Amino acid sequence: MAYPCRIREGRVSGSWLGRVRRFAHTGVSLLLFFVMQACHKTSPPAPVKTLTLIDQAWSSREYQRRLNEELARFTQQTGIRVEFLPAPETAAEQLAIIRKQLEGGQKVPDVYGIDVIWPGILADNLLDLRAYIPEQEIQTHLPELIANNTVNGRLVALPANLNEGMLFYRVDLLRKYGYRAPPKTWEELEVMARRIQSGERASGNKDFWGFVWEGAPSEALTCNALEWQVSEAGGTILDENGKVTVNNRMTVRAWDRAARWVGFISPPGVVTYKEWDAGNLWQAGKAAFLRSWASEYIANRAPTCLIRDHFDIAPLPSGSARTAATLGGSGFGVSKYSQHPREAAMLVRFLCSRQEQVRRSRSTSDAPSISLLYDDPEVLASNPQFPRVLEVFRKSIVLRPSRAAGKMYPEVSRAYWEAVHAVLIRQKTAKQAADELQVELQRMLETPRVAMSSGSKLENSRTTVGLTIGQLLASRAGVSDAVRR
Repeated sequence: MAYPCRIREGRVSGSWLGRVRRFAHTGVSLLLFFVMQACHKTSPPAPVKTLTLIDQAWSSREYQRRLNEELARFTQQTGIRVEFLPAPETAAEQLAIIRKQLEGGQKVPDVYGIDVIWPGILADNLLDLRAYIPEQEIQTHLPELIANNTVNGRLVALPANLNEGMLFYRVDLLRKYGYRAPPKTWEELEVMARRIQSGERASGNKDFWGFVWEGAPSEALTCNALEWQVSEAGGTILDENGKVTVNNRMTVRAWDRAARWVGFISPPGVVTYKEWDAGNLWQAGKAAFLRSWASEYIANRAPTCLIRDHFDIAPLPSGSARTAATLGGSGFGVSKYSQHPREAAMLVRFLCSRQEQVRRSRSTSDAPSISLLYDDPEVLASNPQFPRVLEVFRKSIVLRPSRAAGKMYPEVSRAYWEAVHAVLIRQKTAKQAADELQVELQRMLETPRVAMSSGSKLENSRTTVGLTIGQLLASRAGVSDAVRR
């Protein structure tokens, strides 16, 4: 089933995109930009013809169109051309090929799209952007995002946007069944979802469900399950020192509750759903509640969307401890092996700039990384929900343990989502899965490893996507014209 509001395209879990701003200060900003850049080197480098950029969201035609326009503006302003390389579709494959390129010392791409969970994994092979970007400019971005992208004192990526888990709900159906507000707790959600589901089915909507979410074994499930267990005070899998903390009664309680939803208020097939699957059902008007990313808001407001005037967003429900929303989002970093680091940093600054984030906000709901934009009338005219997104960010955000796990995070996350999925499909009890995961993670992390072992699941996935730059350029042929024009 395709989204009724847009063409279905490949998408990465968690989401990774940007938002932007106005033309008025462009001339002055560029002048200051080049003056500041000149301070870093006494003699200018040889003229640069082309930079290369690889970004995880390339498979979206809308993203290609938008980024192509941004790169054209950059070329117009600087004279530097940018080649846009495609990335694999899934998050695991993307990270694998990027690691292969960077750890192999490849000189291209120059600039990488960096997911919010990647800085600790890729830091060794990325430049410190503080050598190229003025501190006052860095400080315009949300400090939490700057901290997330800083590894051992080095700023390895500049944030371009933020994302977070949110609850989407049908305002019309809540009103129809006598509810004045969205659920505040998971228990309230269960009651409301069950009542609305029963009522809609009795009215003839036989395949209507109360609550849909991303339950497929993937990074999306890590994001969902982390929200469940943190809301119950179950911790974040690893503590800040890397100690495994996942096996506790609060985590077990959170997993048990989610397993109860399957076939009760959520369809049996939810255990195979990724973002697009859950979103398809929601936009078709077949669910009362949806857990998704804040960036999906504007897509649900599209003129052709069946529910465009009938939904709103709210913080995810609270457990016994708090509300929790997994942090998503992305930024851009520069390869340590780039032959044109100054120009590459110029591109990063441009893509993450206030002007570009304002401009992006006109057509997307990717929340900006610059705090002042949450009070900007032009930005809020297109995305009035942004103040609520910022409030959730301030009060409820949860980080996946990518910093604590370091380069082992892909294996840690995979082990985690596999354990949770085993509970959801009733292959294991929550207690059994938590017990076994604790042991597995302790064994995995007890021996320091700079890179994944050759027999690891991630390494195997790297083999399947072990593409050379030449192969990437060849694979780009089918989309090259559309991307460049």
